[in-house]
Amino acid sequence: MNNWADCISYRRYGYPSTSPSGMRSEFTRDYDKIIFMSAFRRLQNKTQVFPLPGNVFVHNRLTHSLEVASVGRSIGAFIGTEIANRYKDTLTEDEANFYIFELMGVIASACLAHDVGNPAFGHSGEKAISNYFISHADKQLNGVTLRSHFTEGQWSDLVNFEGNANAFRLLTRKFKGKLDGGQRLMYLTLASIIKYPCSAMQVDPDILHRKKYGYFLSDEEAFREVMDEFSDGNYQTEYFRHPFVYLVEAADDICYRIIDLEDAHRIGILPRETIEGLLLNLLHDLRGDQSRTREILGRLKDDNEAISYLRAKSINALVEKVTSVFLENSNAILSGTFNSSLMDEVENTCPSLVEIKEISVRRIYNHPSVIEVELAGYNVMSELLSVFVEAVLTVKRSPLQKKCIQLISEQYNLSAEMVGPYEKTMGVLDFVSGMTDGYATELYRKIKGIDIPAHK
Repeated sequence: MNNWADCISYRRYGYPSTSPSGMRSEFTRDYDKIIFMSAFRRLQNKTQVFPLPGNVFVHNRLTHSLEVASVGRSIGAFIGTEIANRYKDTLTEDEANFYIFELMGVIASACLAHDVGNPAFGHSGEKAISNYFISHADKQLNGVTLRSHFTEGQWSDLVNFEGNANAFRLLTRKFKGKLDGGQRLMYLTLASIIKYPCSAMQVDPDILHRKKYGYFLSDEEAFREVMDEFSDGNYQTEYFRHPFVYLVEAADDICYRIIDLEDAHRIGILPRETIEGLLLNLLHDLRGDQSRTREILGRLKDDNEAISYLRAKSINALVEKVTSVFLENSNAILSGTFNSSLMDEVENTCPSLVEIKEISVRRIYNHPSVIEVELAGYNVMSELLSVFVEAVLTVKRSPLQKKCIQLISEQYNLSAEMVGPYEKTMGVLDFVSGMTDGYATELYRKIKGIDIPAHK
């Protein structure tokens, strides 16, 4: 992109009209559309990090997404105002108004949608899906191996299942019986969630925007249509991130870095003293002397209130810092040559943030309760995929396999005779990845005969 005006689009994917529709901003409409998505509501029962609640509140994917949207709105407001002021000589009045009034809504909507493609059981669900295909590659189906049913590119999608690509699919895919254009979001909202604008075959761990992939091959046409809205020519060999992706990514990074600590305190993994020390060091690195903060903490006898106070101050300080980093690197971000995340850049001058990451990995993400969810996720997802993938790919199905297919919603169009193995398998992944932790576990127990279904 050549300038900040190139980042703007008011067109809606899958919808021909470009005229304003009422009092609401088009990006507010996107936010509302996402709020009412079934896939978004199901995030309430999908694991973020810790096992879903017993008697103590911990974040699930839905509460995480709402908080990321809140932080993203703040980042968008700060950045938008700065861009409008710094580049007022090169922006029209309408373009400047977009940055002042609309950017915050774009970022909030993209943040709200960023996790809708994540399967049950957190990131372990993604790994479990990938591992199923890796471990069953040589399984015989129709007289040939499972692997031989797919091209190299299709197989790369399956053995590296990516929640980011699945989110884009859910937001843009036309499922059977539904309208064209998926959720019909604005091109700008969609572009702002594509962290990795490449296919699974183009992944390169040394390049930030190709560290993972952002679309399945079945959704390549939709991906290119969205990316071409902001590029000079069609069918480029390489795309770069839209600049707003960095803001969505930063909001997500800030939330999980800080709020995972708060959850760890609530369920007794880390004591108040440990988290106080970590967050006070962070605030000192970002803002200097914290004597006033320590004084207030001394008056807070409620441990949860003390941690909440530090969480709020830490998030606010990080929002200010990533805003500064974005503006310092704005030219490289705009041109597509910035090969880092905003939070990685913050780490370079903030050793306490590195310490938080190290403690989180050692004491939170490897806590027994988290590992137990990962192991359960592997078993549940593997069993479900084994049953349904084999059922849809088998040519001469057994009576039991025919019954299994009847459990899959017709919207995934698996009954169509012209649908090939890859599309059938993607339909199964649509079905399985959309399940909540509880539904996946319940279906697993019924399929295995652990629970006997009762008529409701």
